[in-house]
Amino acid sequence: MKAVIQRVLSGAVTSEGEVVGSIQKGMVVLVGMARDDTAEDMEYIHRKIVGVRLWSNADGTKMWCRNVREIDGSVLLVSQFTLMHVMKGNKPDFHHAMPSEEALVMCNTLRDKLRADLGAERVATGKFQHYMNVQLVNDGPVTLVLDSRNKG
Repeated sequence: MKAVIQRVLSGAVTSEGEVVGSIQKGMVVLVGMARDDTAEDMEYIHRKIVGVRLWSNADGTKMWCRNVREIDGSVLLVSQFTLMHVMKGNKPDFHHAMPSEEALVMCNTLRDKLRADLGAERVATGKFQHYMNVQLVNDGPVTLVLDSRNKG
């Protein structure tokens, strides 16, 4: 499982002309599932989303010491199968991506775990398997790439 975490001041997902998810301060997380991902892969990504320290302390004197829960931030979770690409020349190939039915279950499970940890009102999502426009205001910018297979 791969995730791209972006620290944001705000984020929103629009699908079919309708805002389907939006947040203020927090993180936008693009997540992609591989065919062979397991619950263990999802648990790793979940722990990192909740625990990663991207924000400074309240007076700004110490960087990288607070996580999304500690700042009362939110998460905008967006399924992104294209993270599982391999390049074949100049064309991306997505055969490593998890089939959509399984990916939906895993994505919803991740969403539910985040909501259990942070509160339902603090976790928004995109619209699975739909064309989406994602808008965000990067904070920093701070962008991290996680791969459950490379936990180093």
